[in-house]
Amino acid sequence: QVQMVESGGGLVQAGGSLSLSCAASGRTFSIYLMGWFRQPPGKEREFVAAITWTGDSTYYSDSVKGRFAISRDNTKNTVYLHMNSLKPEDTDVYYCGVKTSRNREYDYWGQGTQVTVSS
Repeated sequence: QVQMVESGGGLVQAGGSLSLSCAASGRTFSIYLMGWFRQPPGKEREFVAAITWTGDSTYYSDSVKGRFAISRDNTKNTVYLHMNSLKPEDTDVYYCGVKTSRNREYDYWGQGTQVTVSS
């Protein structure tokens, strides 16, 4: 299994920046890709960004493209989500997820971290 712990959430004003971290432990050698999702209250989890463990591919949702950047540090088994030009609609609980294979759904999830953007 892979365990993830997210951190870095908090309160920020609109237009500000915030960075999230997701530290993985356990069977990290099995990681193919790590992604960030967010979940508005009462709605399904939605994709934000993802990066392959090799770092050769990144993916972004249209709503965050150009504002958010995903990166990873394999020496620390950590993936980061750098969020800039934040908007109130970015307010959500952000979750980190892991895929162990390209063709699988996300296998493991972190506990989530709250991001609140005030107007």
